[in-house]
Amino acid sequence: MSKNYLIILLLFTFYSCEKASAPPPPQINTFYKPVITADDRKTITPEEAKTYHVNKTRQYEYRTGNSGNYEYNYDVKGINATGDSVFGNINVQGKYGAGILNDTVAEIEINTEWIAYGKLKATDKQGNEYNLIVK
Repeated sequence: MSKNYLIILLLFTFYSCEKASAPPPPQINTFYKPVITADDRKTITPEEAKTYHVNKTRQYEYRTGNSGNYEYNYDVKGINATGDSVFGNINVQGKYGAGILNDTVAEIEINTEWIAYGKLKATDKQGNEYNLIVK
């Protein structure tokens, strides 16, 4: 009986070592960026233009990409930590995004995260937070 356990242990060790030396999977070339930046909302690349879609019944301004990997563009409004109104435009892919907010003084580059349906939390480079909703 102990011979069987020894054989199983040797087979397990052999397969474990063989899988560890396997090469990493190849990288897939795609036009999707791993991280959304504020500049993404300024232009639509030729690749994105091929999948550009507008749907007037949805809250987004437009979307690009393919099923499972869409990038959405939204107009947003909200308030900063002191209660002042802000508004702007963002691109979102999945849970995270980026864009530009406007207040009475300047344009503010932000990163966003969905916190509920139609609601986002945004942070600028100085660490200031903004509560936003989709228009």
